[in-house]
Amino acid sequence: MRPKALLWAAIAAYAVGFGSLSILRHRAYTTGRYDLGNMVQTVWNTAHGHFLQMTGGDGVQISRLAAHFDPILAAFAPLWWIWPSPEMLLAVQAVAVALGALPVYRLAHKHLGSERAGLGFALVYLLYPATEWLTLNEFHPVALSCPLLLFAFWYLDEDRLAAFAVCAVVAMTTKEEVGLVVAGLGVWYAVRRRPRVGVGVAAAGLLVSAIAIAVVVPHFNSGADSSFYGRYDAIGGSAGGIARTAFTHPWTLFEQAFQHRDVHYLLHLLPPLALLFVLSPLALIAAAPELALNQLSATPTQTSIHFHYTAAAIPPLVVAAVFGAAALARRFPARTGAVVVTAVAVAVAANWKLGAIPLWTVVPGGEDFQAHDWRITAHDRVADRAVELVPAGAVVSSTNVLGAHLSARRRVLSLPKLGDATWVVADETRSSYADRVAPLPSAAALVRLRKSPDWTLVFEEDGVLVFHRRSA
Repeated sequence: MRPKALLWAAIAAYAVGFGSLSILRHRAYTTGRYDLGNMVQTVWNTAHGHFLQMTGGDGVQISRLAAHFDPILAAFAPLWWIWPSPEMLLAVQAVAVALGALPVYRLAHKHLGSERAGLGFALVYLLYPATEWLTLNEFHPVALSCPLLLFAFWYLDEDRLAAFAVCAVVAMTTKEEVGLVVAGLGVWYAVRRRPRVGVGVAAAGLLVSAIAIAVVVPHFNSGADSSFYGRYDAIGGSAGGIARTAFTHPWTLFEQAFQHRDVHYLLHLLPPLALLFVLSPLALIAAAPELALNQLSATPTQTSIHFHYTAAAIPPLVVAAVFGAAALARRFPARTGAVVVTAVAVAVAANWKLGAIPLWTVVPGGEDFQAHDWRITAHDRVADRAVELVPAGAVVSSTNVLGAHLSARRRVLSLPKLGDATWVVADETRSSYADRVAPLPSAAALVRLRKSPDWTLVFEEDGVLVFHRRSA
């Protein structure tokens, strides 16, 4: 088969394989209200005339923009009319991430001079552990920035500025900090090609992120700054505070950015690309904002390749690896094939040790993290029956592990919050996110519900409970 045919086969295999795996993981209740349920509710509300609305943690209806600048979620409303299921979001995410291999192929083909090199680096991208875990980490709009930024890189490299602008603008609607990555692309373009245009792109990216962070989110968050600033309390707790810390106590930033977990994160993120990116440091400028945000955060999930926080860092890292390989090939043209083969071999080895493909469990030393999360158990079937008892239009409160299956409605609460809920669904055997962080409030709420004359226990099996509020 020709390399381009193999490329499309690889893209299709990735989309089908990881899309199916992601859907099976959802059916096995490994997703939750945080975060898939929030996205489902936002899309459902938009599809039903309540633009970007969701229920906040305190039970109050808020705009999704009060949490993150990701208005791209509104674009999923028409798709919801066609396929009204959380599985639609998971399938679209898998297809979108898979298509990121196409601009990688084009860049490598152009700069390394062969279709086989293009195919090789497309496979490197698809085998990259961070790419696979991004695809499987429930659904997050920022995951869409990964293929969009890769296409943006390609179009910028081709001097196709209109196409670049479209990809960059759409990418910046996936999360507030993506504009900083676009600004990095502008710096790269300014140095490599056209300074004035590059500076304009950089300024536009910075402006979009500044407006999203300092204006849009506070506007929809009742005038308060983003609640996520708390992750940076150790270094200032706000953009201004971090800037002051950088000026007055720069060593504090260094200490925060290179703790043990941060180094561990970099070891999982960088070696799988065969360290080729070090030969193209300019392209790494675009990765710097996302890496800095992750490494300076006090939240452990931001320094793990198993979560969505790598989304905007993956494109510049992969592109830098392609450019690095091209630089090596220019110096040793007879070794171009060896460079590509080495990059693919390193990607396969990294995938064996760190990747998300469940088949590695049968290979000695292979990654087994979450390898069985796609298996649907008898307990999951019990949960299915419990969830089906809740009427479509009812206000429901649930534990996090059941929340993604109950979020396609106007209002959905999280235990121990009851508010105006008429139904409560809980799984006492499995905890996740808020349930795990603070299990006692939810457990106490269930004890009160059992004793309350206002509530009736209508379902109890294998630790899954369903309560219904009695009519007044």
